[in-house]
Amino acid sequence: MTLADKKVLIVLTSHDQLGDTGEKTGFWLEEFAAPYYVLLDAGVNITLASPAGGQPPIDGKSELADFQTDATRRFNSDVKAQQVLANTVKLSGVSAGDYDAIFYPGGHGPLWDLVDNRDSLALISELLRRQKPVATVCHASAALLNVKDDNGDFYIRGKSVTGFSNSEEEAVQLTHVVPYLLEDELKARGGDYQKVDDWAPFVVQDGVLISGQNPASSEMVAQAVLKSL
Repeated sequence: MTLADKKVLIVLTSHDQLGDTGEKTGFWLEEFAAPYYVLLDAGVNITLASPAGGQPPIDGKSELADFQTDATRRFNSDVKAQQVLANTVKLSGVSAGDYDAIFYPGGHGPLWDLVDNRDSLALISELLRRQKPVATVCHASAALLNVKDDNGDFYIRGKSVTGFSNSEEEAVQLTHVVPYLLEDELKARGGDYQKVDDWAPFVVQDGVLISGQNPASSEMVAQAVLKSL
């Protein structure tokens, strides 16, 4: 199997405000770095995109010592990867037909700007229609909430799906800061929401739809994407 001709789009949040707290948010560094290197090392061609283009905001908490992994340390010393990240293309200029899969890293930012982003919803819908992998990690499963199928129903209705759980949100003390609880909203749209213990790696795949529960799941989601490619 050659992956050199496969193209994967990684979509990052452009949202950097954590509700009304005055604190900053964005994407979670490990949830980008781990999948990025899994795909890169496999020879996949990667394009990074975000709603605003340019440098997407990194959640400062994800840069703290407690949350560093081999992948984040590699990224922090990888000038080329940092330059790629600083120059994401605008989501509005991306064509679904150019890609074999799409990947959404989490962090709290996607709860705000990727849930109703028209360009994102159109991209996901088109890749699903073409039976190409759509993958999300953690809070980025918010990008699936308002995707509709050809009948106008929520795509995740009856589908196995996961994302950051209510108990994990409670553990980070942001239950009353986030605009909605992701677990609740995935269930409200008819998704067959599944989870394991807080912070344990967990990935669910339903056809070409691949989702991971939390930061610990990010590398496994990327591996599942590779298998699907």
